[in-house]
Order: sequence, then structure tokens, then C-alpha cells
Amino acid sequence: MVSSTPSKPAETGFPSYIRYTGFLLIAMAGYLVFDQQKWWANREDYSFGFIVPFFVGYVVYERWAQIKAFLQERKWNGEVVPVLPRSQSLGTGLLVALAWCGALGGLGLFLLGGFLQAIANNPLLPGGQALAYGFAATCISMAFIGAGWAPVGEGTTVPARYRFLFTGLFVFPALIWILSIPLLDFAETKVSLFLLNKVTVIVFNVFDILGIPLQREGNTLILEKGRVGVEDACSGIRSLTACLFAGSFLAAVFLNRWWKKILLVVCAMIFAFIMNIVRSLFLTSWAHVYGSDAIAGKVHDITGYAVLGFTCVGLFLLLPLFNFRLKLEETSYSDEDSSGEEEDQGSEKKEE
Repeated sequence: MVSSTPSKPAETGFPSYIRYTGFLLIAMAGYLVFDQQKWWANREDYSFGFIVPFFVGYVVYERWAQIKAFLQERKWNGEVVPVLPRSQSLGTGLLVALAWCGALGGLGLFLLGGFLQAIANNPLLPGGQALAYGFAATCISMAFIGAGWAPVGEGTTVPARYRFLFTGLFVFPALIWILSIPLLDFAETKVSLFLLNKVTVIVFNVFDILGIPLQREGNTLILEKGRVGVEDACSGIRSLTACLFAGSFLAAVFLNRWWKKILLVVCAMIFAFIMNIVRSLFLTSWAHVYGSDAIAGKVHDITGYAVLGFTCVGLFLLLPLFNFRLKLEETSYSDEDSSGEEEDQGSEKKEE
């Protein structure tokens, strides 16, 4: 039997176990900032990490009223969340048990990462990755568990559906730290080589179609006025990470449906790849006209920043499109409801 009546009035503050969990996650996030800022300062392609803590804080601040209403009043979007008897929520109980395993495993992984960083003179990628993934697992798991700490009656629990909805509020603050630290060397090498090959092949084929003479040796294009090497910096992996961060933030703030959030992040990856191909075509054309030495320095760096800039502009232009479609859907639903009401009124008049 499902109940939607609040079990007790809202409390003025959070219980101690909720406060302690919040303090734990804040402390873990603070140590993450301390650990990752070394990478942000030493690697130019990850300098966007300095704004990650502020963006995370903004997202949590924006959702704080919803978080507070759920934990103190058991309300979601202004409506009281129904509860289920524990005897009828075996599946939810199993999910909570898995969440506890995830929280403990994430905390252990976080401590392992901290230990690796403590015994090393310089920051290690494995340790930093362990910290990021450990925090993500702990935060997501504790959010699912914490949803059950909303005020409920004895012998009842919050259904799994609303636990997942509440957990969704913490996806961006939990996972974004994985993007703000470099990939492990073997993973970065594989992704970089894949992108390098695709970019080189596309640029070579475009120039070949245009009738511009050139040869290809691996990831190097041989022009009349010199060689153009498509190096790691030109593979697009650096701009891809920054564009993923931008897409994730815009999706978290401006979109409310998960399929739209995921689609925007996918669009960020596609835009980054396409813009990097455009950049490589421009640099190769510049080298064809002015020589290979002309693309070094400012020209190379400016085009790299342009990739991120144009990708962000493209994502901003997509936001009204997503919202416009949403309004059309809502309008169609309201029209259907109004037409249904008119039909009901007409039938009532005929009966009279």
C-alpha cells in the first residue's frame, strides 16, 4: 500500500547523521581541489579546472532548496513523496545494500588515492584518479542512501524511483572531478592515437579532393613548403576534455531531462571533434601558403582556444532549441487536455 501523507512535521534543521555526511563530502571535495590544483597549474589544457569548484558550488546552491525540501519535508517539486511499506520494497532494500557497498568501496578507494599521493613527492595520476573516482562513488551512493533519511513513518521507506531522482541532483557535483584531471597514460595514449589517425586521414583526403599535392607519412603531411606533423596537441583530446566539461555544466544547469542532458554532452564531443578537424584544415592550409614554420606559436595556440570558444557557442545555440521543443510538447499536451474538456462539456449538454 502506498502512502503519501507526511509522517511528521518538517524539522528546522538536519539530523546529525545528515550533517556529518555533508561535512565528510565537503572535506573530500576540498582535498580533491588541493590534489588536482597541481595539475591545473602545470598543464595548460587542464587550467579550466580552477573554475570547477565554483561551478560545483553554483550547481549545489541552485539545487539546495530542492535538496532541503526533500530531506526535511519529503517533498519533490512541491508534492509530498509517497512511501512504501518495507515489506513491499525488497528491491529498494537490495539497492540500498548495493549503495552501502558503493559508498564504502568509494571511501576506501579515496583513502587509497590519498595514501598514494602522501608517499609520493610529486602528484601521481593513479592516485589522483583514485581520489576522483572514489569521491564520485561515495557521493552518488550516499545520495541514494540519504534519500531514505527523509521523514517517513515507522516501517515505511522512500521508493526507489524518488531515490534515483534525488540522486540525480548530485551527478554533476560528483562526476565532474573525473574530467578535471588527466587520463591515465595508457588511456590518454589510446584516445590520442585514435583521434590523430582520424584527423590526419580526413585532412589528407580533403586536400587530395581539392587537388592540392601532398603526401602522408604516418601522422605527418608533406607539403610543397614543408612538413605538417599532426601531434598530440592537434589530436583534439585536450579540447575534447574542456568541451565535455562545458557541455556537462550547461546540461546540468539549463536542461531538466536526462535524455537532453546526455544528448548535449554527446553534441559537445561531436562539436569538439568537428571543430578540431576545421582547425587542422586551417593550419594545414596556412602551412601550404606560408610554410610550415608559420603555424607555430600564436597561430597554433589561438586556433586551439577557438575550438573551445566555437564549441561553447554551438552548445549555447542548442539550448533554446531543446527548450523550444519542450514548450511545443507542453503546448500540444495542453491543447489535447482542453479539447478533451470541450468534448466532455459537449456530451454533458447533449445528455441534458
